Amino acid sequence: MKKSFILFDHVGASAQSALEQRIKGHIVDVVAHEIYDGELIIKGDKIVNIKRHKLDNSKTWPYLLPGFIDSHVHIESTMLVPRQYALVAVSNGTIGVIADAHEIGNVLGVEGVDFMIQNGQEATFNFLFGAPSCVPALGGDFETSGAIITADEIERMMKRDDIAFLSEMMNYPGVLRGEQEVMRKIRATLAAGKPVDGHAPALTFEELQQYAATGITTNHECSSLDEGRNNIKAGIKVIIRDGSAAKDYENLKPLISEHPDSVMFCSDDITPDDLIQGQIDTIVKHALADGYDLWNILQAACVNPQKHYNVNWGLLQKGDPATFIALSNLTPHFHVENTFIRGQEVYNQNHPQTTNVSLSLYPNKFVAKAITTADIALNMKPGDTMHIIHATDGCLQTGHEEVEVTNPLTNLHYPWAEVQKIVVLNRYKSGAKPVVGLIRGFDIKNGAIASSVAHDCHNIVAIGSDDESIVKAINRIIEMQGGLVAVSPNEMLDLPLPIAGLMSPMSCNEVVPRSKQLHEMARAIGCSMHSPFVTMAFMCLSVIPDLKITDRCLMDTKNMRIIKP
Repeated sequence: MKKSFILFDHVGASAQSALEQRIKGHIVDVVAHEIYDGELIIKGDKIVNIKRHKLDNSKTWPYLLPGFIDSHVHIESTMLVPRQYALVAVSNGTIGVIADAHEIGNVLGVEGVDFMIQNGQEATFNFLFGAPSCVPALGGDFETSGAIITADEIERMMKRDDIAFLSEMMNYPGVLRGEQEVMRKIRATLAAGKPVDGHAPALTFEELQQYAATGITTNHECSSLDEGRNNIKAGIKVIIRDGSAAKDYENLKPLISEHPDSVMFCSDDITPDDLIQGQIDTIVKHALADGYDLWNILQAACVNPQKHYNVNWGLLQKGDPATFIALSNLTPHFHVENTFIRGQEVYNQNHPQTTNVSLSLYPNKFVAKAITTADIALNMKPGDTMHIIHATDGCLQTGHEEVEVTNPLTNLHYPWAEVQKIVVLNRYKSGAKPVVGLIRGFDIKNGAIASSVAHDCHNIVAIGSDDESIVKAINRIIEMQGGLVAVSPNEMLDLPLPIAGLMSPMSCNEVVPRSKQLHEMARAIGCSMHSPFVTMAFMCLSVIPDLKITDRCLMDTKNMRIIKP
């Protein structure tokens, strides 16, 4: 039985896989660097033949090319479970992701990683999961996580077929010091013949050489062109990031032409609001608009990830998996018409798919108790030196400002409205004392925002203009056992995240409207950041310079020292 696809008539996935499918279009051969008219002949999940022939010019034919791959992503950041995430990703032309489940790993350990893998198996999609290398990112006296993944557990995980790499080695100070536990994790991965991902912001070239010498081969934390060039010179592939909070494409884009074989693309931490607008396809459009060579762009978007992570997800060659996308054109204004994965049409622009929520038990860990305004009082007296986190929209690195408290106490060198309190509360221990700091850059003037998404230990974090609003927001997070909250003088909005305090069982189309409402309220109370909740989450990440706050301390993350408990 044969079926010829011309305008991609919609057929159910299970029916398609049993048919011979013939799909015509302008075939984009990323191996031969050639575009030609032809027809893909598919049986089951394989491309069994590709025939060249001239297409009828009276019709508008799509361009067929290998799908885009997101080379570093935390699915949990979209607040969607993997199978719901996949439905949105394929609409962006994404056919696979290199996934680091260290967010849920910090909450639930290996059990959380297993949950992500099992849920992902319910989708027709390419998920490649790694073993989280830093759970917690630092731990010890610096922060409290819900779980610890030891070197012993990494050694066991590396023997599993469903674990393909060691996720970003965030503890770069431990790598440079040669710490035994860190090096055991790296050695176990290399012994299994699997790659090790990196995370190394603002290192010198000599430090990068030392970092690379351990076997680490990627870095998605480059934020300047010189930094990117130094990484590649040291033998590390650069993953250019265009996420919700960190956007490095503009600074790093010359690498696409300078080193096309050493570059990949990623969205890293992306909100559902942004995911539904685009993913790797957005980076590809920017690169095309900037005049970069099509083949270099597709090398980074489609080819390099498969080579680096040793997977065969299909490059539109005879014998390959029948995984590809159909684009309307190859200009910066293209749109995705269809996505096929292993012979199944998983996205058709005319027939969007949905999936039912079947989760009944939500894995979580949440024991924090409600707090009062007295719990977040900040003792300041004239002459004290206060350390202020300086956050910048679009950047994960923060400034570290030191100011002297003067009289009156509301004058800290800046107008008080420009400096707010930031509070972090341990959610894994009942009765823990909140850690309180100061932050500027969020500009919240009359309210608060709070979240249980706080990288990487995912305790509760809140920023607000007054203690009452902050406490109200934090206590609502506790009541929901995880989620996002925005508080204004007259209203409180929330989005429950009952799965590990990180994800919702709902679909993206259900999550996005509530997420947008939260962002609108954040803007209404003064915050102008593009992704305030994502940026706030990174104020707790203890491995990105210069000043961060955890549930245990205010921390100089550049010099790895505690400033205040």
